[in-house]
Amino acid sequence: MTFRVAISGLNAAQSELAATANNIANSSTSGFKSSRVQFAELYSGSGGGQAAVGSGVKVAGVNQQFGQGAINFTDNGLDLAISGKGFFMVGDSESRAYTRAGAFKVDRNGFVVNGADKRLQVFPPLGEDGFNTSTTTDLRLTSGVSAPSATGRIDLSFNLPGNAAVPAKTPFDPADADTYSHSTAMTVYDSLGAAHTATVYLSKTATDNTWQQRLYVDGNAVGAVQTLEYSNVGTLITPATGEITYPPYTPTTGAAPLTLTYDVGTSTQYGNAFSVSAINQDGYTTGRLIGVETNAEGVVQARFTNGRSVPLGQIAIAQFASVDGLQTLGDTSWGETFASGPALLSSAGNGGMGSIQAGALEGSNVDVTQQLVNMITAQRNFQANAKMISTSDNLSQTIINIR
Repeated sequence: MTFRVAISGLNAAQSELAATANNIANSSTSGFKSSRVQFAELYSGSGGGQAAVGSGVKVAGVNQQFGQGAINFTDNGLDLAISGKGFFMVGDSESRAYTRAGAFKVDRNGFVVNGADKRLQVFPPLGEDGFNTSTTTDLRLTSGVSAPSATGRIDLSFNLPGNAAVPAKTPFDPADADTYSHSTAMTVYDSLGAAHTATVYLSKTATDNTWQQRLYVDGNAVGAVQTLEYSNVGTLITPATGEITYPPYTPTTGAAPLTLTYDVGTSTQYGNAFSVSAINQDGYTTGRLIGVETNAEGVVQARFTNGRSVPLGQIAIAQFASVDGLQTLGDTSWGETFASGPALLSSAGNGGMGSIQAGALEGSNVDVTQQLVNMITAQRNFQANAKMISTSDNLSQTIINIR
C-alpha cells in the first residue's frame, strides 16, 4: 500500500516538473500561457465512522493561466497584440483556431497568415457603412493599384482686399498680371488620374464689393465669367449658395470631361490683403500600395501613394464563456469545445474585448522566478516520495528478516 501511495506521489511530482519545464521552455514564446498542475487526493474508501487512510494523489487537471503577457513593441506593422480579453481567430470556414500570438505575415497569395499558415479572420467591409459583423473572411492585402477619381468639387476659401483697385489694363489676359487683381492655382485630376492645373483669376470691378472670377484649366478658358458680390460687412451674397458650377472641360488625355464645381461660400472681403486659407479638392490620381495600418479597433487599412486609405476589414476578436474549457492545439493556439462554449465574436474595444496594438507582440505570461521556485518544490516532493519508497523497502526487509 505504501509503495503505491509513494509511486502516485512520484508521478504527481513528475507531472509538475514536466509542466514547469514546459513553462520555462516557452518563456520567450509570443502569446504563450503558462500551465499549472492541479492535484487531488485519492481515497480507497472509509467505514465504521473512521477517516480512511489516503491512497495517494492524482493529477486532477492541467489548467492554463490566461493572464495578460507583457506587450513588446516591434518594427513590423503586421505584428499585432491584444491588450485585454480576447483571441485572434485564424483558419478557414472548416477549421477554426484561436490564438494570442499575433506574429502575422503575408503569404504568396496576399493572405495574412500566422506561423502555422492559418489565415487571420476579419469582418468584411461594407463600403462607407462600416463592417459586416455577421460573417468573417480571410484578410487579404490588395496587390493592385488604387484607381483614380476625377475631381468634381473644390472648396476654395480666400479673402479679397476691401480696398482693392480695378486692374489697370484691359482686356483680361492671363499672361498679363496687370489685367487681373489676384489668382490662385491648384491641381485637379481627370478620370484617368492625369493631373491638370486649374487657375482661378479674380478681378475687381468698378462696382463696389463686386468681383469677377474666371477659370482656366491648362491655360484654356472654361465657361463664362462669374460674378462675386459681397455685402458691406465683407460676406458673400452672390452666388447665394456659394457654389459655381462650370461647364464640362474635355482634357487632351482621352479622359472623360471634367465638370468642376467651386464652393467659395466661405470667401470674404476684409482688410487690405489677399490670402488663400484653404484649397480642398476631392479627386486623386492612381496609387500603389505602400503600407498597411491597423488601429486600436482592429480596422486594417491599405495606404496608397495617392493619399487614399482603403479599409480591408476589421479584425474579429473571439471570447468564450469559459476559457479554461478550451482545447490546446499546439502552435500557441486553442480550439473551441463544448466546455468552453461557442466563440463570441466582436470587434476590439467592444463588448469587453481588449484593444489591438499594431507593431507589437504579447510576450508569454511565464514568471521564470516563480517557475524556478516551483521546480525546487517539485524536486523536493519527488525526493520525499522516493525516500518514502526507500523507507518502506527497509521496513519490508526488516519484517522479512524476522525469525
